Amino acid sequence: MIITTGDHPAREAVSRAAALAALAEAPYIPRNRTSLAKLSARHGDQDILVILEGGARLYRPGQEEMMFHPSMAFVRAKRLLKGERDPMLEAARVRPGDTIIDCTAGLGADAAVFALGAGPEGSVLALEDSLPLWSLLHEGFANYISGVKEFDEALRRITVKRAEHLEVLRGLPDKSADVVYFDPMFRDPVQESSAISPLRAYANNDSLDAEAIVQACRIARRTVVLKEKKGSGEFERLGFETQSRSHTKIAYGVISLDKS
Repeated sequence: MIITTGDHPAREAVSRAAALAALAEAPYIPRNRTSLAKLSARHGDQDILVILEGGARLYRPGQEEMMFHPSMAFVRAKRLLKGERDPMLEAARVRPGDTIIDCTAGLGADAAVFALGAGPEGSVLALEDSLPLWSLLHEGFANYISGVKEFDEALRRITVKRAEHLEVLRGLPDKSADVVYFDPMFRDPVQESSAISPLRAYANNDSLDAEAIVQACRIARRTVVLKEKKGSGEFERLGFETQSRSHTKIAYGVISLDKS
């Protein structure tokens, strides 16, 4: 992957691009009004992260470009701020001040809702092992502006780490988080969408390892949650009790670690 900017970058975007390149150990290439296709061909790298004033976008030749955008997370956030309920937060029994680990961050939508639910005193660790997706989330969480203060502050509270989730879970102490969450749905999505379709080109397509659930149960104080298709055999395979939603094609599987 290489990192560049838009055609007419502000100084701040150039600084961010250079800083991220150092962090990601990826080359920063000044744009110099060169097309992305030419940059890709010239430097022999398909993936290009373009740093923009309010976020970032991913480019790969022959694929639909992908821009950081909270999408449905923003709709869910506005409902929460109106006092409405969120099925994911209810399934996980999230409380203000919680420590939450999102093991499969993807485009970061659920991490954003978790951060809002956990509030300013809580913390959300979002894990993503794809370098392009991690880079996109790193910039998006730090720089995206929705216009809703509470939502933007929630995005800034998320820590996004480039790592394979099982490796991270193995290294965490017992009972060190309140909620551990898995959403591998993008590997076999309920339906294609403008957000999910380009994600599939970058995502890890492996099934969840049963050891990841064992480790999550060791780490979680309250719940381990799996989001999947309704009727998925993954719930039974991995030992989850399902909580179906009557009007959707998804369900949440929950393993409760306390009785409160």
